[in-house]
Amino acid sequence: MIADVYIELKEGVTDPEGESTKKALKLLGFENVKNVSTRKVFRIEIDENDRGKAEEEIVQMCEKLLANPVIQKYSIKWIS
Repeated sequence: MIADVYIELKEGVTDPEGESTKKALKLLGFENVKNVSTRKVFRIEIDENDRGKAEEEIVQMCEKLLANPVIQKYSIKWIS
């Protein structure tokens, strides 16, 4: 099974990389840019046929390593 795991900052957490990118885009003449936010995507292929078990394992991965639960949230999108 393959899943994309999206990691992004929680609401209210400052995103300095997104803000810097927005400023740079505006300096390059892209005045219509309203907001830029950063996220990470991990594509994980897991050797498990039971989607429930696979999701449990990926959630553990997120909570133990991939995301900082204090400032980040995650979502899982199944590819296959």
